Parts: sequence; structure tokens; C-alpha cells
Amino acid sequence: MTAINQVTDYALVGDVGVITLNSPPVNALSAPVRDGLAGGVAAALADPGAKAVVIICEGRTFIAGADITEFGGPQKGASLFDVQEAIEGASKPVVAAIHGTALGGGLEVALCCHYRVAVPSARCGLPEVNLGLLPGAGGTQRLPRIVGVEKALDMMTSGQHVPAKECLAMGLVDEIVDEGKLREGAAAFASRIVAEGRPLRKVRDLDEKMAAARGRPEIFENFRKANARRFRGFLAPEYNIRCVEAAVNQPFEEGLKTERKMFGELIAGSQSAAQRYAFFAERQAAKIPDVPDDTPTIAVNKVGIIGGGTMGGGIAMNFMNVGIPVTIVEVKQDALDRGIATIRRNYERSRTAKPEETEARMSRLTGSLDLASLADCDLVIEAVFERMDVKKDIFARLDAICKPGAILATNTSGLNIDEIASATKRPEAVIGLHFFSPANVMKLLEVVRADHTSKEVIATSMKLARKIGKIAVLVGVCPGFVGNRILGARQREANKLIMEGAMPWDVDRVLYDFGFPMGPFAMSDLAGLDIGWVKERSKGETIRDVLCEMDRRGQKTGAGWYDYDENRVAKPSPVTEKILHDFIVKSGANPRKISDEEILERCIYPMINEGAKILEEKKAIRASDIDVVWENGYGWPVYRGGPMWYGDHVGLPKVLEKMKAFEAQMGETYKPAALLEKLAAEGKRFADL
Repeated sequence: MTAINQVTDYALVGDVGVITLNSPPVNALSAPVRDGLAGGVAAALADPGAKAVVIICEGRTFIAGADITEFGGPQKGASLFDVQEAIEGASKPVVAAIHGTALGGGLEVALCCHYRVAVPSARCGLPEVNLGLLPGAGGTQRLPRIVGVEKALDMMTSGQHVPAKECLAMGLVDEIVDEGKLREGAAAFASRIVAEGRPLRKVRDLDEKMAAARGRPEIFENFRKANARRFRGFLAPEYNIRCVEAAVNQPFEEGLKTERKMFGELIAGSQSAAQRYAFFAERQAAKIPDVPDDTPTIAVNKVGIIGGGTMGGGIAMNFMNVGIPVTIVEVKQDALDRGIATIRRNYERSRTAKPEETEARMSRLTGSLDLASLADCDLVIEAVFERMDVKKDIFARLDAICKPGAILATNTSGLNIDEIASATKRPEAVIGLHFFSPANVMKLLEVVRADHTSKEVIATSMKLARKIGKIAVLVGVCPGFVGNRILGARQREANKLIMEGAMPWDVDRVLYDFGFPMGPFAMSDLAGLDIGWVKERSKGETIRDVLCEMDRRGQKTGAGWYDYDENRVAKPSPVTEKILHDFIVKSGANPRKISDEEILERCIYPMINEGAKILEEKKAIRASDIDVVWENGYGWPVYRGGPMWYGDHVGLPKVLEKMKAFEAQMGETYKPAALLEKLAAEGKRFADL
């Protein structure tokens, strides 16, 4: 065996030259990996004993993409294009041996090999779209040539990781070899293609699947139409589509030029910057400065949930999905039966759960009317009404029932967890686990650290979140925590704007165009205007009161802020418009015309300001954590990076100037956060904290 460099070895195995890469954790295409590949190919071609070449990786995966920490920096080492040219132009057949994942640049390298083999558990994909990019090393030109236009469009615009079996069926992989025997299987395959005299097949020269799509622009138009909702606001999917169009309609080298031009535009733009930031922010959120990775954790082998409603049932599913038994406790049998039936129905409606999986998951669920049945649980999550007296009573009872060392968690969306913990003799065991609705679908979990929560409980909660497929962000105790506290600032502005003359549909449209899935008034209609509204106490004092009194309670009654047709399609309501006008006049004001720009700044800048206050008060560890909360829990468009990134992007001096203007016009509520003033004065950003 010969060392090519610090991450690459070359060895002759029979008549096959084997290049082995070993650059943990994922063999990313860093400068040393590229240099190693270039040197390894040169060594194999110079070796008279080598009739064929295999490229294989140590560790858990094949090359799993580019080293994105190098993006924007000076070029070091061999360029990826030079490496690909050396592989594709090799005078001996080159075989990529794939395990783990071949992603992004890794798959682009494999596509330059003449053949590809994989183990059954391997997956291939071009996920650059998730970073606001496109495959910039020939992937948009080679992939459609081998798998066809439709499959290439699907793979590139979804970023999906395709299993080896599917890769074999579509021609992306030539052979599947035995699990755990990749090296031997790949070498045997390479020897066989030499013995059979198979050609040096270059993907770039394949044209059959391109010819089938030429002169058929409707393929692309239909694809755009079918995915318009999913792609809304994003540039990268459209650029990927255009590159595949170029693959069909241009010679290979011209298509490469189109790809590089479009890659350059994307990587220089704000969307990709925001999406790359979001990628790193999500990983950073798992790092807690005073809770190191080696902090001991508590084994969670059984979970109890108090409350079998929509929230409790959804929370239960997360644990049942990963094999953890759950006991749900309800007060009445009919409520318990209803809750369990809803969980079963959710599984049965799911496209991913097979009937046998549904039964396996349901077998992990036990229902009970007795709190004492939670005595042996390692974690108990309370998911009942948002009333402090109810929660304190439950926690006092749990304190007497639960075994020593059990974690006592509340799913409160904003109540004081320190006060809840005071009802127990073990405040160190109490933590907030704020799931978002629907809890079995939404990715975000706000993990709320109270004054006395132990590091072991925090570490366990963060790791458990990852196990159940959640993105966890650690936050501190304050009204509304991070997410709902910032939402409150936006909601306040939305409600003020309609009392000044903006229509609800104007506010919703501006926020929808910004990239949110829906605006606050459409969301209110979807959820129901009557949540928390009590008919007997309603006196028509607010617009919501009047709407509810008229039985305009949202989509479910066919009218709310909007009017709805039989298909629940919304249209602006003259009834709502008149109610608003009457309220404004009654207040002694006159409705005014409010521009889209003002609506956006009034809704977004106070959110940024509230985020600055949260950072001042140390209720979030870092600005990027706030952004992770908003992207994963509240539909903030990922291509705008989150409220704090967006503040940095538009410029903190501009945000400060607007907040000062709002304060002068409308009062103390808009007072800029001290941190915002400080950073703007020092020419710094939230990212610099």
C-alpha cells in the first residue's frame, strides 16, 4: 500500500488499483481529498499491474458532498473539474464503490467514473438545492443523461437521497454487491468488466435519454406547474430546471457553461447565503456551552403523557415511532378512547406507515385514567390546559408518584416553568418540552431550561429530541419563550395595522409574498377565531368578539376574517371591511392608505427588535438559535435566513432607524433594544455576538 497523501492510499489488489480515501467524518471533497484523488488516479494509470481502478472510502460513507466551509475562499489544491477530467478521461475503467451516501460533489465524482457499484444500504443524491444551489460540477448535465429528464428533475429539485435499489433500476448504479463486502465486490466487478472487454463508458457521451426529451418543452412546463407551490419563493429549483433544459438542448460543454454561470449567480446571491447559514445554524443549536457532549444522560425507556388531546396524542406518536412505550393518562374514558382512536387514525392516514408498522406502534401505547400508572416512567410530559393552577396541581401530584430520577416536563407554550417547578421537591428534574402543533409533524422542539434544571436533564432532552427526529433549541424562561414571544410582537403589529386602515388580506398578502406559508389572519381563520373566546363573556369590545358573535369563527363556519366558498377558498369580506371601518371611526381615527413596504417593516422589524431583547436577557444562547426556532416552528422562509439573519442582511442601522421612527410616532412599545443600538453603533451584526 502506498500513501498518496494524508487522506489517500493506493494499493494493487490482483489486477485492480484501489484508491482509498479516509477523511472523517464524511470524506467531504476538501483540498486534501481532491489532491488525493488526483494523485491516486495518476498512480493507478502509471501502474502496469492495474488493469482497472476502484475508488472507495473508509468510514461510514462514500464522498458525501463538497466541503462547504471552503465556499467563498481561495482555491487550494487540485480543482474538482481537473479531478473529474482525470477520472473520466482515464485510459483504464474506473469504478466508484459506494456505501453510506454519495451526495452532491460525491455523486458528481461517481458520475465521472465509467461504472458504479453500491451496497444495498447506500443512497445517492444531489441535495444542493437545500443550500440554495445547484450541482456545479457537471451534475445537472450528467445525471439526466443517465437516469432521464424526469427522474433527474425530481432528484435535483427535492434533494432526495435515493436508495441503492432504485439507483440500480434507473441505471445510476450498475451493480449491487453484498453488504460489508464492498471492497471485494467492487474489485471483482472491475476485473469482470476488463475480462468482458466492456467500453470506457462516459456518461457525458450518453444521448439516448436526451434525444427522447428534445423538442418536448412541455416536460419542463408541466414539472414547473406541478411543483409551483413547493418551489414558491425559491430560486434554486428553477435554476436546476433550466440547467436540465440546457442538458437536453445544448452540447455537453455548452451545458457545463450554463451550469457554471447559474451556479455562480446562486452562490453570490442572498438566498444561498441564507440557506447555508440555516444549515450551520441548525447544527450549532445542538451545542450548549455549559452542557458538554460528555454530560451523563438519563435512560428514557418509557414515557408518560398527561392529556390525550391533539397535542398529547401527537407527542406520543414521536416516541412510539422510535420504539419507546408510552402511557397516556386522561381524566375520562371517552376522552381517552377518542385520543387513542385519533392516534390510530393518524397512522392509518399516513402514506409512510404500513399496516404492520401501525400495529407495532399502537402496541407500544397504553391508556390509563390513573396518574399513578406513570410511577415507573423515565419521562413524563404534561400536555393539558394552559392554566398555571392546573399545571402546578399536576406537578405536585407527579412529585409524589414518579420514581427518583424521572424527568418531569411541561409542554406549556409560555407559562413560567420556574413557578411550575416550585410545586415539586425536585425542581432540578423539571424542564419545558414545547412541541409545536401538529406535534407528530412539526420539526421544532423548544427545550426550556428553568433556573434549577440539571445539566443531565438538559443533555437528555436534547439527545432525545434528536432520536425522535426533532430539531431542538435550548431557550430560557420568559413569557412566550423565544418563538411565541416574537410572534406576539408580529401579532400586535398586524392588529394595529388593521386599526389604522390596512385590510387583513393586505397584511396576509405582504407576509405571504415575503415567503410565509400564510399570514396571521388566514392562520387565525384556519385555527378558529373562537379559541379562548367565551360567548357568555363577550361584549363586542374587540373585532374578534364581533366576528365570533356573528358566528364568523373561521373556515369551519364558512366565514371569519375572510369569506369562504364550499371548497374553503378565501376571498376578502365586505362584512369584515365594514366592521373594521366602524371600529376605526369609533376610535376617533380615520383609515389611511398603508403601503406594502410599511406593512412589511411594521411586522418584521419589531420581531427583530424583540429578538435583540431576548439575546440581551440571555433567553437564547445565540442569534442563530432564534432563527432556527422561527424557520422550523413558524414558517419563516429559509431563503431569508430567520429574523436575526434578515436584520443583519438589511442592516441593523436601518432597522434601528425605523424602530426609532416608530417610537416617535407610536410610543414606548417600539423602543429599540439596547443591544440593537449598541451593535448598530459599533458597525456589528447579530452574527458577530
